[in-house]
Amino acid sequence: MSDTYVAVNKSKLKNKKNLVFWCWLFITPNLIFYAAFQGWPIVMNIYNSMMDWSGLGNATFIGLDNFKELVTDSYFWKSYGNSFVFMAGSVPPLMIFSLIAALIVNNPKLKFATAYRTIIFIPVITTASIVGIIMVYIWGSDGAVNAALSNLPFVESTINWLGSSKWAMFAVIAVFVWKNLGMNMIYWLAALQGVPRQLLEAAEIDGAGVLQKFFYVTLPQIIPIGAVILLVNISSTLRAFDLIKTMTNGGPSYSTDVISTYIYRFAFSSEMGLPRLGYASAAATLFALTIAIIAITTTLIRRSNNTQRRVSK
Repeated sequence: MSDTYVAVNKSKLKNKKNLVFWCWLFITPNLIFYAAFQGWPIVMNIYNSMMDWSGLGNATFIGLDNFKELVTDSYFWKSYGNSFVFMAGSVPPLMIFSLIAALIVNNPKLKFATAYRTIIFIPVITTASIVGIIMVYIWGSDGAVNAALSNLPFVESTINWLGSSKWAMFAVIAVFVWKNLGMNMIYWLAALQGVPRQLLEAAEIDGAGVLQKFFYVTLPQIIPIGAVILLVNISSTLRAFDLIKTMTNGGPSYSTDVISTYIYRFAFSSEMGLPRLGYASAAATLFALTIAIIAITTTLIRRSNNTQRRVSK
């Protein structure tokens, strides 16, 4: 009996080693590509952040001087704050409106649901820079938005959306939400289609209405995926660049300037004088550290909530 037991354990151990070997074999190409195209650039960015370098010629090591200058730069903190304003203004409507759209098109009784999904998803596959250029004309002082507003009886005067420090951020957020609504809808659809039909049918038999089924059956089932969607949206909004660059270029008066456009301005543009790649790398490093802290914190909170949910069950 003992010999058989040992033989079985050896066989299991061998199978486990084979499984680990094949897993690492298939993961290795991804690790190589990640190290080459993600890991190495991150290391070089941190290295460059300690250099006085224009991107051309010799670089001079200056230690933490770039970071010291950053913390006293009011434009950096303005763009830093604008990044979170953009996130706070974009994420909630993205989450809510995309969930509503997913609930509507997920209704099996809805006719032409596939066509509606396609229409909502089309902006996602459109290049953001092209969308930004087109939206300049739509949201401009003589654009389609003001033309529609001028026909309303209660509107006394139109707004220069992209030329106003008060309204430019709102216009950019509105376009960003519209463009990314379709992708979030797909995420929510995947979550909704994972809700067991038996639970919904049982709730309906018990007399639950539409709202009751959503809040007491559907919502608890899709919250875990919703947390992942939230993290994806936070990450994408904090990294927004192309849409803002083409619509406002961070203006007017830096009112829509975010960290991405701030970095671009110092690294590749002559707007601030001679390009300062080292200084821009320091800004990128500091903001990346902020994003990492946010990601780690939200992940820990999510894991804690999942643990408490398991314990309560």
